[in-house]
Amino acid sequence: MTWTDVIAVSALEPGDATPVTFGARELAVFDAADGIFVSLARCTHGAANLCDGHFDGTHIECPLHQGLFDVRTGAPKAAPARIPLRMFESRVMNGIVQILI
Repeated sequence: MTWTDVIAVSALEPGDATPVTFGARELAVFDAADGIFVSLARCTHGAANLCDGHFDGTHIECPLHQGLFDVRTGAPKAAPARIPLRMFESRVMNGIVQILI
């Protein structure tokens, strides 16, 4: 596994979710209250783009059916979401968000 650059921290939406195309994957990069977290961008229930949902700094609400996920762990927190988000281990190095793949 290797650390791979995803996006510059300066390009993130401050305090929000930023969509990033990473190869064939759509990622959501969350500038959360306690760090930066990265997941696949699609809701596990209805496949809506989570970056279009409401983000409160810790939880992202799906814009389609209002399922709720904790962006720190990917855990579903409100129905109809039941399957966790696919999360990526992430870090910031020299102003760049990286994920371990």
